[in-house]
Amino acid sequence: MMQQVLLIDDDEPMRRSTEQALDLAGMGVVSVASAEEALTLAGPGFGGVVLSDIRMPGMDGMTLLQRLGEMDRDLPVILVTGHAEVSLAVEAMRRGAYDFIEKPFATQDLLMVLRRALEHRALVMENRRLRAVAGQRDDVEARLPGRSAAMIDLRRLIRTIGPSEADVLITGPTGAGKEVVARALHDLSPRAGKPFIAINCAALPEALIESELFGHEAGAFPGALRPRYGRFEHARGGTILLDEIGSMPLDLQAKLLRVLQERVITRLGSNDPVALDVRFMATSKVDLAGEVAAGRFREDLFYRLSVALCRVPPLAVRREDVPVLFLQLAREAAARQGVEDRQPPPDLLAALAARDWPGNVRELRNAADRWVLGLEGDAGGGEGTRLADRVAGFERSVIAAAITAHGGHLRRVYESLGISRKTLYEKMLKHGLDRRLIVDGDE
Repeated sequence: MMQQVLLIDDDEPMRRSTEQALDLAGMGVVSVASAEEALTLAGPGFGGVVLSDIRMPGMDGMTLLQRLGEMDRDLPVILVTGHAEVSLAVEAMRRGAYDFIEKPFATQDLLMVLRRALEHRALVMENRRLRAVAGQRDDVEARLPGRSAAMIDLRRLIRTIGPSEADVLITGPTGAGKEVVARALHDLSPRAGKPFIAINCAALPEALIESELFGHEAGAFPGALRPRYGRFEHARGGTILLDEIGSMPLDLQAKLLRVLQERVITRLGSNDPVALDVRFMATSKVDLAGEVAAGRFREDLFYRLSVALCRVPPLAVRREDVPVLFLQLAREAAARQGVEDRQPPPDLLAALAARDWPGNVRELRNAADRWVLGLEGDAGGGEGTRLADRVAGFERSVIAAAITAHGGHLRRVYESLGISRKTLYEKMLKHGLDRRLIVDGDE
């Protein structure tokens, strides 16, 4: 398998020169001009290494290092520095960079660093594969935590269809974690060591959308001075995620359908078909069946995409997951901000669980960040319709929060709530809280 390097540099001549040198050395290279674009290409399933300049407009190399570390702490990141930036590079090593190299550098020196990093990455990926084959616990639960029946079912579905080659449609509201589901599916598949290419269909410029996806030959249109691979070809052997596919224009939907059926593309300006070995996934926050009925989405494409369907539930229907999810997000935020990790009090967890969270996990993550930084604000309360519903919802959230706060230990839970053991079990049954959450060891 060709070794892969993800190269990030906003200096086009430098980027092209490095890309050519690595290509001549037999390394597969994907080059981009910004760190933001690199984040869509790298992740836990990326089997290569990252080579990035430190000084770039927008997101710089140090921030990219941090963001990649949050996604996969075992991903080797090599930073390219100027002569006066050695102290910055040393700091990057302290923050988890695999290595750094100074400009101007000799090609042989760069190749030596990259080969060492690629060997390390190959060993990491092989160990992960062997653990999966051996049936050891994967990290799906860490990525998608929650004790609700909806999340248990979702994780079971991910583990079932992840290793398959089926195309997948992932639906759910904004901020619920659709891309997290897609990456988990990819990382459980035989394609885990190949690229995961996420394409935001809503952000593609309509005039260039075909060139972006399918690529083009030199002279295909004004300004096309050299041939260019499209995003689909960059994903060869891996997975393509079509994010918010409902926003894709109808005429392009027809061309996408052909690609899904035949696994072949044709670059703009060419008549030669190019075989495409990829798995497709798509996400949508809108009801695609409704879009089909309204004539805004092709019915044949809808059924072709939804060979397997994953529905990501909103937080409003799994309030019992809010406390444990907030605890995890707060720990991650504390590590990210470099502050002391502290335990949220049960009353805060109960108040959080009573809220509706229209922004879902994304909104809850922002709340965790604010709490960690001491900017808690008003935790607020849930807005129900009838008083009885609001009271029942609050009682359920208080019990769920107490279970989380006390690690499921039976006596601590019912004593903190001022109720008997029998009453606790009755209320858990009434509110649909799983009795398996309780640990009887301290009785």
